[in-house]
Amino acid sequence: MDSDKASRSAAIIAAHRAYEYSRTDSNRICSDQYAKSFLPDNFSVIGESELPGEETIAIFRDLVPGFHEFFLARTRYIDDYLAGQLTVGLEQLVILGAGFDTRAHRFEELGAIRVFEVDHPATQAIKKAKVEELFSTLPDHVSYVPIDFHRENLELLSDYGYDRSKKSLFIMEGVIMYLDLEAIDETLLFISRNSAEGSRLIFDYTYPGVLENTIDRKEAKAWLEITKKSDEPLLFGIEDDAVDDFLSRRGFTDITTVSSDFFNKTYYQDDEERQATPILAIAHARVP
Repeated sequence: MDSDKASRSAAIIAAHRAYEYSRTDSNRICSDQYAKSFLPDNFSVIGESELPGEETIAIFRDLVPGFHEFFLARTRYIDDYLAGQLTVGLEQLVILGAGFDTRAHRFEELGAIRVFEVDHPATQAIKKAKVEELFSTLPDHVSYVPIDFHRENLELLSDYGYDRSKKSLFIMEGVIMYLDLEAIDETLLFISRNSAEGSRLIFDYTYPGVLENTIDRKEAKAWLEITKKSDEPLLFGIEDDAVDDFLSRRGFTDITTVSSDFFNKTYYQDDEERQATPILAIAHARVP
């Protein structure tokens, strides 16, 4: 992304979570009470707009079908995964490409755990200003680590108090597809070589066919075109059947992939009106 500009996609993802929070409790897939506080005025899932939320969601769904549903399911699944790790002795949380992630504030248990939010300096500056505005001060348990993944690596974490001996969870939500292979390798190898036994990694990914424009789906073609015109182009994709080998070669084990089939059956109960796109998936793995 542009070195002087904050991530537009970070605000758009927050807008999806903010819209979902406006729904009734029983109908929410994920619940982020702080998402709206990080948005510029009149910002929606399609960017700046005076239209009501329902209309902007309809426009977004028509443009890239299934993305809204995937974004919500992704946040829910990672939230549930984090909650599970908190019950088995998680000691550190590292959120890579944090954007406007609010888990450090939504999970009460994280108040006793060091959280590292790693992101581009331009986006992070806006995030910190919003956090101070919302909570009057920056939280003591959060360390903000500015980084450009294409120019720097995670060795910077040590300067902010990262402890290699502690059981950690690394979250990469909406990140890997925007990194080149070199940056991904450096990131994954750092995690596998510099975190305690039993540490975990969770991320979402897309497929090579999206980047190559060979997947004949409306949302795949539209997403590719949108990112080509932005300063956050798609750079990486991987097939489901290659994930195990890819991660094991970089030091991980206990590898699981989760497709849209799971999200549609579990969160949307096969509702034909609400279906997550099949061109994105989630993987998680453990440091042996």
